[in-house]
Amino acid sequence: MAKITLGGTPVETIGQLPKVGEKAPDFTLTLSDLSTQKLSDFEGHKVVLNIFPSVDTGTCATSVRSFNKEAAEMENTKVLCISRDLPFAQARFCGAEGIENVMMLSDFKTGQFGKDYGLEFASGPFEGLHSRCVVVLDENGIVQYTEQVQEVADEPNYKASLYALLDE
Repeated sequence: MAKITLGGTPVETIGQLPKVGEKAPDFTLTLSDLSTQKLSDFEGHKVVLNIFPSVDTGTCATSVRSFNKEAAEMENTKVLCISRDLPFAQARFCGAEGIENVMMLSDFKTGQFGKDYGLEFASGPFEGLHSRCVVVLDENGIVQYTEQVQEVADEPNYKASLYALLDE
């Protein structure tokens, strides 16, 4: 279990993020049109997993905007923004914000992604949602970088995650 804080109050996740050098677990998540997308669909691309509790919170929205602007412009890179929000809420947010360079994916059906990646909150008011994390994968799905933000209200280290895309 990872120990992090939410508003300064200690909370735990159900496990640990995959380790650098490991093959990332495949997943099946839902797009806004209710079709599915798997990690294996991105083979041959670098992938940034921007994971967060809900796009309806300020920090989560900022992370989507930031990755939309920065990482989405990088060559051969796909940015996947993942939460347990309903796909309709994700689509509404992207439409209102003009977000076009990232793919929003929802883990609303089963929450299995959060379990497989060990980042689901096990305690606190966000129990069952995803903690704020960034996982960067190379073209073969091998983990190159991970960050689980220690205080959920804080933004991830964009610079470090983007640097990991270049440093393979």
